Amino acid sequence: MCRSETSRSAGFSLVELMAVLTIIAVLLCLMLPGLASSREAARRTQCVNNLRQLSLALLNYEGQQGSLPPGVINPSGPIKTPPGPDDLHRGWLVGLLPFMEQSGVSGAVDSDLSVYEPENATAAKVMISVFVCPSDSAKKKSLIDGRAVGSYAACHHDVEAPIDVDNHGVFYLNSHIRHEDIPDGSAMTIFVGEKVIVPPDLGWMSGTRATLRNTGTAINGAPLGGVEDGRFVGGFASQHPGGANFAFGDGSVRFIREGINLEIYRRLGHREDGELIDVGSF
Repeated sequence: MCRSETSRSAGFSLVELMAVLTIIAVLLCLMLPGLASSREAARRTQCVNNLRQLSLALLNYEGQQGSLPPGVINPSGPIKTPPGPDDLHRGWLVGLLPFMEQSGVSGAVDSDLSVYEPENATAAKVMISVFVCPSDSAKKKSLIDGRAVGSYAACHHDVEAPIDVDNHGVFYLNSHIRHEDIPDGSAMTIFVGEKVIVPPDLGWMSGTRATLRNTGTAINGAPLGGVEDGRFVGGFASQHPGGANFAFGDGSVRFIREGINLEIYRRLGHREDGELIDVGSF
């Protein structure tokens, strides 16, 4: 008995194969943004943890020393770059080292010398993971001009101005602020925020714009001054979409969106302007 027709081959036709590949491509396109978003969420969480560790170290420093660390220790001001022959430029992060389980690095710092002197080069090259936000793409280039850099800066002022002894923030030239010296309340005062690592950067030891910033420029905003000016400082910024993380004086860490009202943002950088701020406004 003959067969009425030849049996069909059991494989995929070209059209069916193309349809399957198209479905896979669509699914990948739908999944990739979610994966990227989850990775960024993890990086943002680590950044928050870094700021919490810095807040705890600041609290412990004040408990032992009687005040928060100076934003920068230097014989005179305003702070300018490049440094002069008598400039120390010892930044606030140097003082925190013993309170962050970095006593070895702290012991390698000669506090009588400028942070740029060869005797301090060994400490200046040490990359400290807590000082770097994992979202900052520059973390892979941790050394700039032979110095390890960081993603966090303390707030020295509420407007764009040189780092000096008359700034309105908590960390400025030769400052010795205590929590009781913040009439506006530490919960409404920015202590530390994020900055994007961009060369040139003088490193985490340097009490310049490398570790100090102000609220005079919008978050992630264009600088209002010329970076070529050696006294220019600049504002806070991050690689997180839409804003940046900030540590306040009460130890809380909050994500502030870049669309915050600029007047409210400026007040958060002033320790004693006497203006009331609604916590729901940022």
